[in-house]
Amino acid sequence: MRNLASDVDVRVGYLEHGPPHVSDVVEAAAVAVPLLLAAGYHVRVDLPAQAPHLAVTPPVGPDPRIARALAQRLHEAGYDGGPVTLAAAGSADQRALDDVAAAATQLADVLGAPVDPAFVSAGAPRLADLRPRAVATYLLAPGLFADKVAACGAPVIAEPLGAHPVLAEIVLDRYRSSLAQPPGRTAPA
Repeated sequence: MRNLASDVDVRVGYLEHGPPHVSDVVEAAAVAVPLLLAAGYHVRVDLPAQAPHLAVTPPVGPDPRIARALAQRLHEAGYDGGPVTLAAAGSADQRALDDVAAAATQLADVLGAPVDPAFVSAGAPRLADLRPRAVATYLLAPGLFADKVAACGAPVIAEPLGAHPVLAEIVLDRYRSSLAQPPGRTAPA
């Protein structure tokens, strides 16, 4: 992100796994771009509660560019066609589950193959209850959920998105879009 926009003051803050916590690094009139793949509880409740004066943009996902990055990760893992399961963390917020379904549709468009979502934690169907052939990991980084995806037994399992350059592009786009909005508002998530 800093390489794409050296004029932007980029700060990192965490909602749960800090420090630094979001509230410790932001200033009045700052813009928060949630580095999350769906607009669930963290985007709608946690972030505004921790820093109520922030302008909060939509999260980075879903986005068609992420679908292309997911396809890249799948091909790197040996995917050569056929149905795919999009494995996501999950949420108790139906809107977040709907975002994952939208991401599955975007990935299906890129791959030209059926893509169905499945969830590691909250949401149905549960990845642990399936026997997928190919899994696109709709997670940002290694960790507990990525370990659960890796343990699902599929012949092809893509790595998490990681530090894929497209994520920084999307963050910058979300930030710039927020600047075009009237001050004192929160972007719809």
